[in-house]
Amino acid sequence: MLAILKREARSYYTGMVGYVVWAAIAAFTGLYFTVYDLLSASTDFASVLYLCSIILLFVLPALSMRSFAEERRAGTDQLLLTSPVGIPSIVLGKYLAQLAVYAAALLPACVMPLLLRCFARFALGTAYAALLAFFLLGAACLAVGTWLSAVAGNQILAYLAAFGALLVCYMMDSIQTLFTSGSTLAFVVFGVAAVVAGVLVGILCKSAVAGSGVFAAGAVALVVLFRLRPVWLVSAFNAVLGALALFDPFYTFVGGVFSVQGIVYYLSVIALFLFLTGQALEKRRWS
Repeated sequence: MLAILKREARSYYTGMVGYVVWAAIAAFTGLYFTVYDLLSASTDFASVLYLCSIILLFVLPALSMRSFAEERRAGTDQLLLTSPVGIPSIVLGKYLAQLAVYAAALLPACVMPLLLRCFARFALGTAYAALLAFFLLGAACLAVGTWLSAVAGNQILAYLAAFGALLVCYMMDSIQTLFTSGSTLAFVVFGVAAVVAGVLVGILCKSAVAGSGVFAAGAVALVVLFRLRPVWLVSAFNAVLGALALFDPFYTFVGGVFSVQGIVYYLSVIALFLFLTGQALEKRRWS
């Protein structure tokens, strides 16, 4: 794993990706810090990170897109998968390399609260708690992008898929407000999900019967809930949308509240998508 980590981290700086990510994050955090804190005489460093969160949608997919898609493009993926290194070591090595590049880009932001402390007294713990949440948010975004890179056929698709997924997560509050107006809409959305689940199961199992069975079971359950317990349907829909709101725990930290639940949420997202990445690689190893 250590050899893969070193190779991947070096490759980001052999090309331009590592420098572009570092420059983009450092430039925007520095710009917002100067305008929002220094020029406005404010000590609200968490709001600087809040303003910079949208930058992650653009730069982190560029960091994660090449992790496995580049191996496939170069034809070295089979060599990597047939090596004596285990799948978990491969996934962790590549992911930790991305995390190291991202952490290096946040180093200037670590100094900014100390600069503010030179001019005014404020709670450093709140600022660094928000910075920790910002780092975990980026780590979760990288885990999602790593999985999509393992699934996608090339880097462009991996970038667009990661950008689209993170954009949906970023806009989830607006989407949740728009799509939770009634049980009928929840029924329609879950119905579409049942169709998609049936198609995916049919493709993965190579069985139309299995896909039809999954769709039929989902359709029956939806009809029963819609007729008997529509409130449960709306509650389940809200729970699903809430689980997809990747940026919401970070906003809690921006509000000055240290949330252990938010940290657990980000760690769970990271673990889930790294596990899915490993499963995608295992499937390719034996296919």
